[in-house]
Amino acid sequence: MRPCVAKSKAVKLSADILNVAKTCATSNSRSVPKQIEHWAKIGKIAEENPDLPYEFITGVLEGFKETERGETTPFEFRTGE
Repeated sequence: MRPCVAKSKAVKLSADILNVAKTCATSNSRSVPKQIEHWAKIGKIAEENPDLPYEFITGVLEGFKETERGETTPFEFRTGE
């Protein structure tokens, strides 16, 4: 079985979408391609999970980033004292 290799590919997008992506990318400290990838990721998750609110989706994605950066602490359950 061959490993999946990520490849980039040029796609045509409207000037309107690119202008909005540029504005959002700047305010979110992302490149335009990374902003479009971010939107695609959120859109895919939202389509697959239509009952999840946007805030929940973005919160989970931020939690994954924090975990990757080692910014999490273990949850400690109370013992009922």
